[in-house]
Amino acid sequence: MIPETAEALEAVGIIEPFPIQELTIPVALAGSDIIGQAKTGTGKTLAFGIPLLQRIAAPADPEPGDGRPQALVIVPTRELCLQVTNDLEGAGKVRAVRVLAVYGGRAYEPQITALNKGVDVVVGTPGRLLDLHRQGHLDLSQVRVLVLDEADEMLDLGFLPDVERIIGLLPTDRQTMLFSATMPGQVVSLARRYMRKPTHVHAHDPNDSGAVVSTVRQHVYRTHPLDKQEMLARILQAEGRGLTMVFCRTKRTTQDVADDLVRRGFAAAAVHGDLGQTAREQALRAFRSGKVDVLVATDVAARGIDVDGVTHVVNYQCPEDENVYVHRIGRTGRAGASGVAVTFVDWEDVPRWKLINQAHGLPFAEPVETYSTSEHLYQDLGIPRDARGELPREQRVRAGLEAEELEYDGYAGGEAPEGRGQRSRRRLRGGRRLEEPAPAPAERADDPVRDEAGWDDEPYAEPRPRPEPVVLRPSSPFEVLFVAPPPMPGADEDLPEERPKRRRRKR
Repeated sequence: MIPETAEALEAVGIIEPFPIQELTIPVALAGSDIIGQAKTGTGKTLAFGIPLLQRIAAPADPEPGDGRPQALVIVPTRELCLQVTNDLEGAGKVRAVRVLAVYGGRAYEPQITALNKGVDVVVGTPGRLLDLHRQGHLDLSQVRVLVLDEADEMLDLGFLPDVERIIGLLPTDRQTMLFSATMPGQVVSLARRYMRKPTHVHAHDPNDSGAVVSTVRQHVYRTHPLDKQEMLARILQAEGRGLTMVFCRTKRTTQDVADDLVRRGFAAAAVHGDLGQTAREQALRAFRSGKVDVLVATDVAARGIDVDGVTHVVNYQCPEDENVYVHRIGRTGRAGASGVAVTFVDWEDVPRWKLINQAHGLPFAEPVETYSTSEHLYQDLGIPRDARGELPREQRVRAGLEAEELEYDGYAGGEAPEGRGQRSRRRLRGGRRLEEPAPAPAERADDPVRDEAGWDDEPYAEPRPRPEPVVLRPSSPFEVLFVAPPPMPGADEDLPEERPKRRRRKR
């Protein structure tokens, strides 16, 4: 390892390698292709990150690169993209390695600007990488190292076809490293097609007897749907609890659980697919900084959140399969720390749980029926006897999600640029908000084009004034409002009165 990388790692307290790093780094530094398999939370990022940084030419080196990416890391989720980027930036800080995160949900312009200025390492999701390459902004002709991180998750999300297209754009004389917690058959086939005599590195701790690290203490309870929120509120008052992640299967349940916890006095935030990328990153920043200590998330978010201090993981809804279970509870007990994993199993989920239990050889084939008042729940998790369904007011010391500022593309401080703010949905029949004046006329074909970052500075022609409707204000709240249309031109002129025609009577 070069001294600059060692200095950067020592500055953040990383001195002793983990088993996967100890096995992988010497082989990777020799230039061999690698298939790395290790349990979640055992340090896979630096296992490929250190050899990757060794092989590229940084701007501070005697022979720097030309600004085109020299290394490419493909990841399945936005959260994992940001996490890997932060780790690589920290390890390459002394050498001033330029690392760019490329993912969807953000505007193209900041990413294109960074590519034009020059980068050394690109970390991205498959869809945005292909988009930037099709537009001619991402040049992959100088890539020396390719890393496929969390390959099994990319398989589950259907990204493997896009990954194969990206691999076809890279030079053939590259080094390829594939890392995954599990190795399904399709991932093995991918490795055989695109890797040259890879070395399979499988880091295994003899103290671990399954797919989950031994430092995670697991509890499984059969629950009642109407009592789960009360149980969760009491579990979150357990002694010694730090940051906590709660996992749900659906986006609606995720938001409902987060809202309920906030009403109960907890500093909670939600992360799911219905939220915009700006809101998701705001929640993650608040969680990392401690302003929020409970993060409620869907399964997709489980793959990128590597936060120090996560002591508890709660599976509010039973995982879909054994792999999802591993990745969920792998958010705690990371890097040798201890953790607690609690799983709720409803009646209809018992068959699914039995398959998960059998796959991992766990001793929870018949989960114990548990309620929020059950004695064994308090004993297992160290919950105070006087704990109730709300957090006591004297313990509500977290700042909450509102204390974390929103950050837009290139903007910070909680405000979006003009034209990019969030829309208000309080509208009347006429399409206007209560506090809003009449809308401007529709744009014409010759109007100036509005760019993605905000409105153009060129002013628009003022719209022709229109007569406002006459609104009669009620004198009491029980009277009905009558809105009269504006008078038509010439309506006040006298019109000739027409007499009705006389009807003839039959004789």
